[in-house]
Amino acid sequence: MVDKKRVRRSLKQLQRIQTWQLVILLILAVFVSATFLRLNNVEMIKRREAVLSADKVGDNEIIRQRLYDLQRYVTAHMNTDMGKGIYLEASYRRDVQTAYTKASSNDNIYKKAQEVCAPQFTSWSQAYVQCTIGELAKYPASSELKLPKADTYLHVYVAPLISFDFAGLSVMVCIVILTMIIVRLVSVAILKILLRHHYKTI
Repeated sequence: MVDKKRVRRSLKQLQRIQTWQLVILLILAVFVSATFLRLNNVEMIKRREAVLSADKVGDNEIIRQRLYDLQRYVTAHMNTDMGKGIYLEASYRRDVQTAYTKASSNDNIYKKAQEVCAPQFTSWSQAYVQCTIGELAKYPASSELKLPKADTYLHVYVAPLISFDFAGLSVMVCIVILTMIIVRLVSVAILKILLRHHYKTI
């Protein structure tokens, strides 16, 4: 009899907090969490754009500073995934052009390659690079040209699964509330089953 009273008392205590109240709290928490997650993403985009702007200007020191700022932010905040990363295309183009310029000043074969390819293209492009490489391949000494590796200009930073900022804490609150709802529903169901079946003969 005592066990039956205890079960009923536990059931009443669980029923004091209604499930709909927890659901409302969860909806509010999800809204707050989504807002903070969105703000994290917006801040990442700002920093990524700052890197691209610095890349266009061409100041290597500023580029390093902007990359460091981006890396520090992305690795400390959730929902800042950069997808395939950020590629410093302008820096790559400048370094390739520098390599061609240095090579041209040292050997006539590079001048010959540029004389063939330059009239075909109005601006620097990957097609221009391929044309020049093709022309240089006609000469044995062309192997002396060392172009920078394209993959070294790609920067990828990984965002954490959970972070201890406002976004991360709000996500944790959502998880706690959701867990409370599930535990409450399961507990009430178990206590009702106990009252109906286990203690029906008492």
